[in-house]
Amino acid sequence: MFKDNPLLAQLKQDIRENLPTVEGRVKASDKGYGFLEVDRKTSHFIAPPFMKKVMHGDIVSAIVRTEGDKTQAEPEKLVEGGLTRFVAKLGSRKDRWFVQPESAMVNLNINAKAELLKPAKLAVDDWVLAELTRHPLKGDNSFFASIVHKVADGNDPYAQWQCTLARHNLPVVEPDLPEQIDILDEGIERVDLTAVEMFTIDGATTKDMDDALAIETTDNGWKLTVAIADPTAYIEADSTLDKAARDRGFTVYLPARNVSMIPSRLSEELCSLMPHQERPAMVAELFVSATGELIGEPTICLATIKSHYKLAYEDVSDWLEQAGDWAPENDALATQLKALEAMTKARSAWRNEHAITFPDRPDFRFELNEDCSVKTIHVEHRRTANSMIEESMIVANIAVSSWLRQRVERAIYNVHAGFEDETLDVALALIHEFEGSATEESLKSLAGFCELRRWLDAQPTAYLDSRLRKFQSYSEIQVTPGQHFGMGLDCYGTWTSPIRKYGDMINHRLIKAVLRGDETIDLPTEDDAEHLTELRKKNRFAERDLSDVLYARYLQADLNNKTVFNAEIFDINRGGMRARVLDNGSMVFIPASTLHSDKKQVQVNADEGMITVAGEVAYRVADSVKVVLSDIKEQNRSLVANVVPE
Repeated sequence: MFKDNPLLAQLKQDIRENLPTVEGRVKASDKGYGFLEVDRKTSHFIAPPFMKKVMHGDIVSAIVRTEGDKTQAEPEKLVEGGLTRFVAKLGSRKDRWFVQPESAMVNLNINAKAELLKPAKLAVDDWVLAELTRHPLKGDNSFFASIVHKVADGNDPYAQWQCTLARHNLPVVEPDLPEQIDILDEGIERVDLTAVEMFTIDGATTKDMDDALAIETTDNGWKLTVAIADPTAYIEADSTLDKAARDRGFTVYLPARNVSMIPSRLSEELCSLMPHQERPAMVAELFVSATGELIGEPTICLATIKSHYKLAYEDVSDWLEQAGDWAPENDALATQLKALEAMTKARSAWRNEHAITFPDRPDFRFELNEDCSVKTIHVEHRRTANSMIEESMIVANIAVSSWLRQRVERAIYNVHAGFEDETLDVALALIHEFEGSATEESLKSLAGFCELRRWLDAQPTAYLDSRLRKFQSYSEIQVTPGQHFGMGLDCYGTWTSPIRKYGDMINHRLIKAVLRGDETIDLPTEDDAEHLTELRKKNRFAERDLSDVLYARYLQADLNNKTVFNAEIFDINRGGMRARVLDNGSMVFIPASTLHSDKKQVQVNADEGMITVAGEVAYRVADSVKVVLSDIKEQNRSLVANVVPE
């Protein structure tokens, strides 16, 4: 009798309209149900029938029903899809395609069509890029997708590389090289510096060498000559090749495979500062005092240079650290290397006192077998020669970015604002809790931030430092000069990597315009800065994603063997804690539920970055722990671990 009853329908509608509405992000589980996360502390249960209308990551508007102390969300409106353009594995059912998204959180076969692709080019288990075209919260009966293009064969050993690049909408191959490529007439006479005995220090197998140095001792320190490869000598602004480089923004560096921003014929040959080959370069000559202070302005010119020596980090480090058999081939080179080592120590000391430096962390390099499985992971600590090149590039970037700031209204700069304005009071209260003397005014100043940094370095543990980091802003690329609190510098931009960074190419062109005396200069825009910032994020995410896949595969043996690793906690959240394995660079998640046999004895305080067990503080961010892997979830690229009791 109640079927199609208009009064009952109206009553239901009235009740529905009186229910609270919230907006949040859907978090799926592997058990069919999910949660609507409104903020860090608020979430609502989503029952399986309603989960069939949404996907993990969807931002939705939902009504919330309350029964006792429990709440349940019923998604009604899609605000933003969590899955729009995605990588998926191809399947077939009754001669119809479907796609299985690679994300482990989306356990769903989505019917799909491939209108623009010939069926002969597709096979079951191939990887494809797909686009979601239908969604139940948009009034559709079910999810549906369109196959955009094929990413990789199902049996391609490099499939994960291809999928990673496709996932982040990054190029798979380098740009095409024009049939004719010649040095441009840029209206600036190049100085002949081929007689200057410059040298490069890089990895033993590096091909894209973009910096060469020469150094001599002066009465009050050193004269450092920095020569940087000059790709804009070949790439005309707004040309097809220039637009391709801009679209890419950066060379993509992935384990065992890079995708160059410019054609390798340029980056590894014509522009690379190869030994005994004349190359066009942009050269800055600068002076550093005996105490490590940069003196005056740099002298900048376009030049033709010739690297006289190709050196490797390991060889130079061994020699300076009095290890190994390698030695410079003559006294002149030995003198330069000793001088560069001395200047590096002076610059490092100066930055420690007047700016900000951070402890060196090792790099982790994957070595692969022919089938793309991981053979081993090399731990590469920063050694003397690495520091020499790093300090040389930093001082060159400081000098030239300051030079640019005085001459053009806009350029490409790296800016870091320190603490976020909205969290400054919280950070200040935390500092005072640990008896720090900072004030709101000092935290907003570069000098005060540097002073805080040195005070934090002197603390017995890194606990406070780790907690304060979440209140700090991220480094940004901007076109107007600004302070870089993270480095403790008044101004910082780069020009030393134009082979691999388009922002450096922009700065090269600005420098050339100033050297030419151009009356009007084509300045970068805010759109350029936003574009480069977004591309930098994509590159970092891609490298991390692929590394996580390789870790998941490589560490299977350690999971079986119950290998014990040293780790450092870097994040604590309501689910547990995340730690960085110091032995290989991987990141693991340690569920809070594993920290005690009685879950009620475990209390997580994410705001204070600590976990108490049985009423006692057991773990804090920055603590060292020993861990053993308990599970590896390759599909969602995660490692789960347990703490090994002391």
